[in-house]
Amino acid sequence: MQTSVRLGDRRNLRNVFGSAAYYLAFAVCLAVVLVVWYFAAHEINYVATFPYLEDVLAALFHALVDPYFWSNFLITLVRVLKGVGIAVLIGFPVGMAMGFSPRLMRTLAPYINALRQIPITAWVPMAIIWFGLGDGPTIFIIAFSAVFVVILNVIAGVQEISPDFYNAVRSMGASSKDVMLDVVLPGCTPGLITGIRMALSGAWMTVM
Repeated sequence: MQTSVRLGDRRNLRNVFGSAAYYLAFAVCLAVVLVVWYFAAHEINYVATFPYLEDVLAALFHALVDPYFWSNFLITLVRVLKGVGIAVLIGFPVGMAMGFSPRLMRTLAPYINALRQIPITAWVPMAIIWFGLGDGPTIFIIAFSAVFVVILNVIAGVQEISPDFYNAVRSMGASSKDVMLDVVLPGCTPGLITGIRMALSGAWMTVM
């Protein structure tokens, strides 16, 4: 949710100052950072802790033209997409059901809150034991860390649906299935999109 707020702040900034001024300010700030980095690195003159800017840019260029880099990047990307995909397949229906049903919320919330407090690194040995070496443990860790983000954002999306929509469809004789398909499912889609975006950013940090 914080990510969506920050995106909204940036959109408001572009509306106030104009897109051209926004990107110009970004370019100026980036240039200032690079200039400070260049002179500070040469002033300190100790590449072990503060590498030169030109060395970093040269290494970046060599990495971008190296096929080995791109092959490993694609392997990592596949792992991230698989892990987040599994998290969405599990977290979306669970979050939608919990947001819609207060009884289910009271039943599952304690377990979800307890599991998501466990540091993700604590699951690494268990993941290796369960799935062996290879892609299995990595995908499990990514999915495990992302599923709670999806669940919480979908729950928030369901709870933000106005009660007037429920009353309107029920006044026309809609069943619980109709309410889920016609009100809850489209209503929680923004929460799902936010959850996927946050899960993807967290997955890249997890896979590292």
